[in-house]
Amino acid sequence: MREKKRNLTKNKAKLSINNKTYEFPIYKSTEGESVIDISKLHSIANIFTYDPGFTSTASCESKITFIDGEKGILRYRGYDIEELAKKSDFIEVVNLLIYGDLPNNKQLKKYKRLITRHTLLHDQIINFFQGFRRDAHPMAMMVGVMGALSSFYQDTLDIHDAHQRQEATRRIVAKSATIGAMAYKYSIGQSFVSPKNNLSFSENFLHMCFSNTAEEYKISPILSKAMDTIFILHADHEQNASTSTVRLAGSSGANPFACIAAGVSSLWGPAHGGANQAALEMLEEIGTSKNIRKYLNKAKNKKDPFKLMGFGHRVYKNYDPRAKILKNICQKVLNHVGIKNDPILKLAIDLEKIALREKYFIDKKLYPNVDFYSGIILRAIGFPPEMFTVIFAIARTAGWTAQWTEMIEDPIQKIGRPRQLYTGNKPLKYGKNRSKKNTR
Repeated sequence: MREKKRNLTKNKAKLSINNKTYEFPIYKSTEGESVIDISKLHSIANIFTYDPGFTSTASCESKITFIDGEKGILRYRGYDIEELAKKSDFIEVVNLLIYGDLPNNKQLKKYKRLITRHTLLHDQIINFFQGFRRDAHPMAMMVGVMGALSSFYQDTLDIHDAHQRQEATRRIVAKSATIGAMAYKYSIGQSFVSPKNNLSFSENFLHMCFSNTAEEYKISPILSKAMDTIFILHADHEQNASTSTVRLAGSSGANPFACIAAGVSSLWGPAHGGANQAALEMLEEIGTSKNIRKYLNKAKNKKDPFKLMGFGHRVYKNYDPRAKILKNICQKVLNHVGIKNDPILKLAIDLEKIALREKYFIDKKLYPNVDFYSGIILRAIGFPPEMFTVIFAIARTAGWTAQWTEMIEDPIQKIGRPRQLYTGNKPLKYGKNRSKKNTR
């Protein structure tokens, strides 16, 4: 494959090992940190680097999303997230992430029509849901059904066919909302609701979740806008755990549905997509505003297992720009639905006020993050905590498919193969040194 030309700096990195010095090229980013290319380190020096969690390693080159954690910046294809949340809608953002620029009106209208025509699921997929227990977590259904799509849509499995790739990405985004709504309906014992082509993506999702055979759901413009904003803000976030999982799975040549199912699985973790559910469960544990001080003291105690969820972020050392947007949306939603009859929502607002002015939070830069506000909003709309990560996954199909497409089209992409620092046994003889423990 032909090598891509990268923007080299004039400087080179020098690494000295056992009195030998090796030089490596430094590539300059459009924004953010430069990177040292150590891809030939092992071949020339017979040594690997050690970087648990890949916190200092760039695994790929990407033009999709930029984050500056110190300044609190998030951009999709160069556009600030604040501007997109205010002026755009989710499907336009999907188009932007996948194709690289904003569509004109004609292109956007066509793209929305292409997405809408894929919202229906194959009728036999209902059989998959009937195989789940009623108390199964909606994310378990999301993982299973997303992976199963590859058995129904076999005309879009050739990753080397550009047309099939585009069709697969449209199917994944469109059908993710239908799968998520069906998982919700199944978990509460209600009949599935078919999508409506005259509704926007977010309106359609709310319709499929909250309409039933006895009563049509009246879609509030305030709630549908909140839903759309949540989708936009969660659409992509650079090389996080789930996105890296999608890329890693895709590097083997796996079909797109399998890759996205792998991303859904990774997102399920409480340290990633499950954080918004964990934040609301924390509020339920605190119970009332009267207990805030007690639980803050527990959070400060390193020996106490209690963790303050929904505050701070691994990347952002400033206010999460997504949280700033959702804070304003949150207030509008709460004013719309009222919080008098929901003590958890009132508790969340009281905790937020303390977090924004107390020295402990300020010193540790523990600002309320996107998970804190999205959980409050989704609860106010009517979703149970179990659905929060499902909604996150629906939104992230935009970024996952964009990142997967970029990886497939990268001329130098290789199958992912991280190395390890082996600290196990040296060679042993079979039959000797058997374990003397009675239990395992």
